[in-house]
Amino acid sequence: MPERRRIRVTGTVQGVGFRPFVYRLATDLALAGWVGNDSRGVILEAEGPVEALDRLAARIGAEAPPLARVESVQVEAVVPPTGEGGFTVVDSRAAGSPAVAVPVDVATCDDCLREMADPADRRFGYPFTNCTNCGPRYTIIRSIPYDRASTTMAGFVMCADCRREYEDPGDRRFHAEPTCCPVCGPELSLLRPDGGVLAKAADALDAAVALLVAGRILAVKGLGGYHLACDAADPAAVAELRRRKHRDDKPFALMVPDVDAARALCDLGEEAVAALASPRRPIVLAPRRPDAPVAPGVAPNLPELGLMLAYTPLHVLLMAGTHRALVMTSGNLSDEPIAHDDADALARLGPMVDAILTHDRAIYIRCDDSVVRSGTRGSVSPAGTRVLRTSPAGGGGGSVSPAGTRVLRTTPAGAGGGPSPAGAPEPDHRGTVQMVRRSRGYAPEPIGLPTTARQHVLAVGAELKSTVAVAKGDTVVASHHIGDLEHLAAYRSFLQAVDHLCSLTGVTPAVVAHDLHPEYLSTKFAADLDLPAVGVQHHHAHIASCLVEHGRTEPVLGVAFDGLGLGTDGTAWGGELLVADLGSFRRVGHLRTVSLPGGDRAAREPWRMAVAWLAETLGAEAAERYGRTADDRWAAVLALALRPDALRTSSAGRLFDAVAALLGLRRQITYEAQAAIELESAAAGQPLAGPGGYELDLVDGPDGTLVLDPSPLLATVVAEHRRGAPTPAVAAGFHAGLGRGVAAAAARAAAENGLDTVALSGGVFQNARLTAVVAGELERAGLAVLVHHRLPPNDGGVSVGQAAVAAWRGSLGS
Repeated sequence: MPERRRIRVTGTVQGVGFRPFVYRLATDLALAGWVGNDSRGVILEAEGPVEALDRLAARIGAEAPPLARVESVQVEAVVPPTGEGGFTVVDSRAAGSPAVAVPVDVATCDDCLREMADPADRRFGYPFTNCTNCGPRYTIIRSIPYDRASTTMAGFVMCADCRREYEDPGDRRFHAEPTCCPVCGPELSLLRPDGGVLAKAADALDAAVALLVAGRILAVKGLGGYHLACDAADPAAVAELRRRKHRDDKPFALMVPDVDAARALCDLGEEAVAALASPRRPIVLAPRRPDAPVAPGVAPNLPELGLMLAYTPLHVLLMAGTHRALVMTSGNLSDEPIAHDDADALARLGPMVDAILTHDRAIYIRCDDSVVRSGTRGSVSPAGTRVLRTSPAGGGGGSVSPAGTRVLRTTPAGAGGGPSPAGAPEPDHRGTVQMVRRSRGYAPEPIGLPTTARQHVLAVGAELKSTVAVAKGDTVVASHHIGDLEHLAAYRSFLQAVDHLCSLTGVTPAVVAHDLHPEYLSTKFAADLDLPAVGVQHHHAHIASCLVEHGRTEPVLGVAFDGLGLGTDGTAWGGELLVADLGSFRRVGHLRTVSLPGGDRAAREPWRMAVAWLAETLGAEAAERYGRTADDRWAAVLALALRPDALRTSSAGRLFDAVAALLGLRRQITYEAQAAIELESAAAGQPLAGPGGYELDLVDGPDGTLVLDPSPLLATVVAEHRRGAPTPAVAAGFHAGLGRGVAAAAARAAAENGLDTVALSGGVFQNARLTAVVAGELERAGLAVLVHHRLPPNDGGVSVGQAAVAAWRGSLGS
């Protein structure tokens, strides 16, 4: 007897060819019925033999299209069967609250590339070719359900040929909403900086290629915004772009034609290649080759380059025309949000470029390129090199510390803290990648929550590297990278992201989660909402985001190292050991606190932190000696550092700044974390174990917390630098000594609290070398280590952590 069943499929199932996929399955199984989209996903009814219906449900989950992500397949009987014949695809239904996962933007597929390269094809050389398996999605969607009328393609009326493809369930472009061709789709324009038209269509592309080859600078409209482009091998062009963009040192991203071209520039492991060539097409940070043919100004003082492959048809055509690597950096002035609106782009980018290559398909949501990092991870040194030496205060080998406290010092194996055994191999961990910026190609893909949000949660993130997130049921959805909210355009983008994300996901917030810092604009926004608010401590949010990524709810020992975040005691935290689960945390250790002379200025001027640390560890005389060589304002800064009422911080990021300044690498920065990045870069090529003699003291603090005291570490850095030790060796020693000390502290705190897992989060753990040292030591101590891969460890992941904390507390009724 035939049956009729209703099947609901949830997940990322719209805009990925799911309906034609179901149509083909049902037709193949000779089933009758229909399939369509609604606000919750894909819904279908199928009628036929029981065995065929069983096979349909099984194959839906097992054979889904490559861009789909099936979360659930729910089946229920429909009585009685209707006796209808044939299977059809029906129009979308908008009833109900949206719950469908919004599809992400996807790089051009191989089928579309073949069409673009075929002179006999009607889409030959067309820069907006796409199909169900590729093209713009999130950046053009205004609302759900995902239909053409709900996108920025609504104004382009399909020609007869495109309409035929769009309506044929057997065609690759069946209900591919951005479907178009040269007859009916968007068109290129090349504009003068004042907006005057230089060329159209194919002529615009040819003229743009000629300008790039001639060393000119162009603005190029991509998927989620404009890029600024020039020849990456032309020193004059790169230097001029830096001058016009007001970007002194921050590295530029490069676009290359293919993986072979990428290998000519960087050393790439298998997973780095996989990320580079994936449909998501992120920027991949990877170690540069010594002979890489790029201008020195592309990435000053850094051993890495940021590479991406062409991900739109327009980019593919530019690569084919220029036959070279191109700088493809965000279209903005330094630190401003990327331009995505055409009028705004003309106003802001026009003065910076020689021409603008644009088109008439609007970008609805600004979305920067995603960034992942390829580099060393894992073990620090050969097994057996880690020892812990315990001595009483004042005892032999112990550092000076408060009377009666116990000091635990970590050193490499070998007599007197000497070097690790000679000839020991360093492991190669180039394969792994870490998320640095989660945006185009990844956002807004849902992430599973290890708890259930019983009420809708809006989380508004932090101030820097802003993202927002919503939690609903057993998923959390984070927005694209928004930027730093201190810029008005970024704050406006933040407001748009809140409204858009809630609309797309069907979230009506019942609670808002926010950072504890009262001066963050995101916190002020949360306070203005007429909603119950959940304040989440910044570093707890970091650890919670790591727990979410690994599907954990139970307590772990969290190591949260970053720049600054407001602590529960009103001081500036940033080097924390927390016993934390999704709902709560307890501070059990921290980096020794030091004054923060000048407040936020200390983050922009690392020499200030060098003065502060020297004053507190080696004395005012040492601080004065350094200060006189560093800056004319040294005396005022030293006075600030010595004030008993000075603002104090436990920030690990500011410790890195101090060491970078002490080594003469960076006294003032031109972009966030520059000093720390250049300190890590200085150690490139050095053994992870580093030279001997770099140690960190672990001291029992008066409040019962474990204090990580870098005084002996800094003393060694200063002494080695003064005696002329090579800067790379000193930088490596600092990383190794700090990493071993952090691992020892975390292991001790975990043991004292009955924990077997350590989670590493916070922006400092973007440092591959430090992460490798800490993780390797912890793993050899028998502890499980959680690190970030899908979410960034920096503040871009904070909104996810906030959402999870609020969801967990709500599930407990608190």
